[in-house]
Amino acid sequence: MEKQKNNKAWVVSVDMGYGHQRAAYPLKHLAYDGEVINANAYEGIPKEDIKIWHQSQRFYNFISRFKNFPILGKIAFDLFDKFQAIPKFYPRRDLSGLNLQLLSSIVLIKKGWGKHFVEKLKKKDIPLISTFFVPAYMAEIHGFSSDIYILVCDADISRAWAPYKPNMSKIKYLAPNHRVVERLKLYGVPEDKIFLSGFPLPLENTGDEKLSILQKDFCRRLANLDPEYKHIGKHKESLDRELNQENLSLRPGKRKLSLTFAVGGAGAQRELGIAIVKSLAEKIISKKIHINLIAGINNDVNLFFEDRIKNLGLGGEIGQGIEIIFKPDKEEYFKKFNNILRKTDILWTKPSELSFYAGLGIPIIVAPPIGSQEKFNKKWLLAIGVGVEQENPKYASEWIFDWLREGIFLESAISGYFEAEKRGTFNVEEIVFRELRKGKGKGYLNKK
Repeated sequence: MEKQKNNKAWVVSVDMGYGHQRAAYPLKHLAYDGEVINANAYEGIPKEDIKIWHQSQRFYNFISRFKNFPILGKIAFDLFDKFQAIPKFYPRRDLSGLNLQLLSSIVLIKKGWGKHFVEKLKKKDIPLISTFFVPAYMAEIHGFSSDIYILVCDADISRAWAPYKPNMSKIKYLAPNHRVVERLKLYGVPEDKIFLSGFPLPLENTGDEKLSILQKDFCRRLANLDPEYKHIGKHKESLDRELNQENLSLRPGKRKLSLTFAVGGAGAQRELGIAIVKSLAEKIISKKIHINLIAGINNDVNLFFEDRIKNLGLGGEIGQGIEIIFKPDKEEYFKKFNNILRKTDILWTKPSELSFYAGLGIPIIVAPPIGSQEKFNKKWLLAIGVGVEQENPKYASEWIFDWLREGIFLESAISGYFEAEKRGTFNVEEIVFRELRKGKGKGYLNKK
């Protein structure tokens, strides 16, 4: 067995939607051989393991889309959501009892699910960082000897994210926020196995550890979010302290306002994207706003956007005032999306893992959540003043520009920059390899 060197780890994700892979993408520089491994789609995976993974993924995608079906869709989704529900946080109490989601995973793993996968990992004596709990449980149950970390992808989590017997588990946690830290303690995870890292943000959006790219983009965005220069003055002192003077300009922005709407991996809420375009059509044509519609890797959503935009008589704006972002390869999509974010002033999305991108200083219009985790993500966004709940999309052309004039988006952007963690990618590396050198856990890291 080869000993680790040069800060390399197994970086493991799962190909289920975007969330887990988006969390792993910024850590690719830490990954052995430079590749993130998908535990449900790696070369040589046994057919029996594929079948188990596919059954859960197909059902999730179906139920996410079926949710919009009148009456029955909501009933079916609510029943499914209870299976992975997050209990109320207060009153604080012992929540270490097992739930069905965790038990079903553990039973399958003990029967051999994931054993082939873990045997491949055992060939290198390096840490494991997993953005989903199942591969981490596979590693522990099937005898992976090195350090195991679970990188949490939401602002709050269900009991399934904590081990079967937390006090006896070697698994450590990289938490994106304080609520996850406290939640894990309620689930019985020892305090010395929990580290407050923040969510990893893409290096192409942050730059080096001095956050050189992030600061430059943030300053340009501030100018666009206060076009009449009415609100930013009261923040000048704190911004001067935080930002490089060469970057900070309080003059009005030179480019038109840019709004990005992101559809989830299952393609839900695609109709919302068209409702936004329809409402903003006049302002798109008059070049007061640019719209990015994120179809991701879903060509059905891509074609849906193209067709509906043409039906609205706006086909000539595709590639001009409207850009549709579609890439069949997920890694290429992440690269393109991150590039688009650098020029985005406002992000409109359901409260998925993209909630943590508020740390880039991007105000978020919060679309309706899908599932228990997203309800808690939304709650977190609103609590720290980063997200603003969407009004009726039909009148988006009115309330978006009202909020712009009133400084609401500017305040959200500044709150995101100062309140949400920006250094998650660097913190993860520091924690994992610091702990590896020490050979034991130390506890919380709180570094902004």
